[in-house]
Amino acid sequence: MRISVWLCVLLALSAPAVAQTVPIPAPRKAGSDRVVTATRISRPIVLDGRFDEEIYRVVQPAGDFIQQDPKEGAPSSEPTEMWVFFDEDTLYIAAKCYDANPGRLISTEMRRDNGGVFNNDSISIVIDTFHDLRNAFRFQTNALGAITDSLVADQINNDSWNTVWATRSAVHEWGWGFEMAIPFKSLRYPGAGPQTWGFNMRRVIKHKNEITHFTAMPRSFALNAIYHMEQAATLVGVETPAQSLNLEFKPYAMSSLVTDRASRVPVNNDGRGDAGFDVKYGLTRSLTLDTTFRTDFAQVEEDQQQVNLTRYSLFFPEKREFFLEGQSIFAFGGVPVGNNANPGEVPVMFFSRQIGLSRGQDVPVIGGARLTGRAGRYLVGAVNIQTGDKPEAGAVSTNFTAVRVRRDVLRRSNIGVIATRRGPSAGGANDNYAYGADANLFLYRNVQANLYYARTDSTGMSSGGQDSYRGRFEFVGDRWGYIAEHLLIGDRFNPEVGFVRRRDFRRSFGGLRFSPRPRDSRRVRQYTYAASADYVTDAAVSFVQEKELRGVFQTTYQNSDSWNVEYTSVYELIPAAFVINPGTTVPRGGYTAQNVRTQYTLGQQRKVSGRLSTAYGTFYDGHKAEAGYAGRVAVRPQFALEPAIALNWVRLPYGDFSAPVVSTRIIVTPNTRTMLTSFIQYNGGSRQLGSSVRLRWEYRPGSELFVVYSDGRDTTRTGFPDLMNRSLALKVTRLLRF
Repeated sequence: MRISVWLCVLLALSAPAVAQTVPIPAPRKAGSDRVVTATRISRPIVLDGRFDEEIYRVVQPAGDFIQQDPKEGAPSSEPTEMWVFFDEDTLYIAAKCYDANPGRLISTEMRRDNGGVFNNDSISIVIDTFHDLRNAFRFQTNALGAITDSLVADQINNDSWNTVWATRSAVHEWGWGFEMAIPFKSLRYPGAGPQTWGFNMRRVIKHKNEITHFTAMPRSFALNAIYHMEQAATLVGVETPAQSLNLEFKPYAMSSLVTDRASRVPVNNDGRGDAGFDVKYGLTRSLTLDTTFRTDFAQVEEDQQQVNLTRYSLFFPEKREFFLEGQSIFAFGGVPVGNNANPGEVPVMFFSRQIGLSRGQDVPVIGGARLTGRAGRYLVGAVNIQTGDKPEAGAVSTNFTAVRVRRDVLRRSNIGVIATRRGPSAGGANDNYAYGADANLFLYRNVQANLYYARTDSTGMSSGGQDSYRGRFEFVGDRWGYIAEHLLIGDRFNPEVGFVRRRDFRRSFGGLRFSPRPRDSRRVRQYTYAASADYVTDAAVSFVQEKELRGVFQTTYQNSDSWNVEYTSVYELIPAAFVINPGTTVPRGGYTAQNVRTQYTLGQQRKVSGRLSTAYGTFYDGHKAEAGYAGRVAVRPQFALEPAIALNWVRLPYGDFSAPVVSTRIIVTPNTRTMLTSFIQYNGGSRQLGSSVRLRWEYRPGSELFVVYSDGRDTTRTGFPDLMNRSLALKVTRLLRF
């Protein structure tokens, strides 16, 4: 495998640090004066949520949580008591969450790393181990003992990160409580010995729609308040052990049966077997080297089908395990990362889905390495991956490289550079390069600015039009908010290890929001009035591509429901005819449209929750009507349904069509480490039916068994849908830590 010069240089620079003692930085001043003191214990806590140990009666708990919403700065309506302990190898965190009405607790989510945990009565803990007031590890649980973890980087949450830890919860007559154990091996910190860390805890009292924190948080921070480490408390008293070998070895073995009748070389019940491994080695307590050999992605869930009634590409987030950890370091230009990220018009400089996938098919990943972590005030990320060829997917052997360096500046801001390479490029034998610099400035409490300049270089291509830059300024207050942005993407800007929705445009955008809160209303919590204007030309400003005016009114209710209505007026220039639906082509020309949409969101405190929406308006000289629902039916904590339906009725002068997408996810969670899901989806536009069944069992922390079945069928013919592809895979992994 060919290793990039960039990666070799970074490895060489970091290697001497293995033998060095990393100094613990001097404590920095946080925004809160609150202090939590950890207590050393002589024997481990038994995780059962019962608080039977004598230590709970000896050590005074911390408490006095403060409301963020609905009454900013007021004491929490329900008391919370918390403790922090540690022994030679583990950090323990426990809390009693008192509730006058424990029968009203909302506890419906048991899935690993599912965002629905926040919509339960839950606790989130953030630990800033470097005390840099910027980055943290987040651990979340609820009254069912759900397990959710993530990384926080500069107020951006990356929910793709996983580590080894355990928690247990229990419901009592006084409320509910939990006990949590986090091995020091699962954290990264400066070095051994006494520590000064940032720390905060958020409690969601869902049946009251109340959010409280250990430190005071303004309502203007909204749901991201827990990620503002500059407002966190200080955790003292923890003493970490001497650095161990800090090595993780995770081998896997898998076998599968594959049928693919749509590929260039059709296969039928093709038996396959494979094995490989990932190795994670801590060069220091803060810098980690990951290597992979014959990476397999059998555990990947199917992408959610989407209706695309535009001429632009859709964005599907990364879901493969190896590429998820350290993903936030590669974020560029202020664009968030993670499972729920959507960059919109802003290009993504490093998008790992370009690796190992071609024409919707897996491409063999021979091996690679990744270096991620912190070195002083620098965040470093480097990836080098070699893939093999796969003629039926039109893929040739390719090397992918990305290098990212960010430096902390001021109190919460950062500047950075990024460079990527793909060789050969997707279009032939030439290499493709991309590089850029960005600055993310967090000014005062609610002011943020994002700037970047990027350029691509494809061998043999003219240098003109390969630039992109962006400037964005935003003020986010609870009552007022405004935003201004300018974005340029040249007609030849082409980062082939990234993602670009469209090229050759210059966009200017401005928005204003007013969000008053009515006094003493028992029903309404907040109103929102918002307006925005979008103006898009080609990159040379020779003609207008799009114009849009948008107005929104939203009501947020005290019970966490919300309702909004939105009006848009749009002009769009279609430079070339495109196929909007099989058999229907939109001619070139300029089109104006008006659209009205309304949506009601049912909070997850209900057995049936989700979003109901409908819209109607003009569309490419015709009309379009929409209706949809996406939500959750909580039958019981161990069993739930997530139905979704999106209906589109389009009437155009040159062809009428409907484009329904219907799906249902069936979820069975016997416990917090076992999940069985079945997903069925039908896309009426492509007339394709897909289904899958996926079992994930974490039989020991960090070690998993997967059984995955999936198929795709063509429904264009009468009778039973024709099989297009089918696969059955069994995979087992084992995590070994040294």
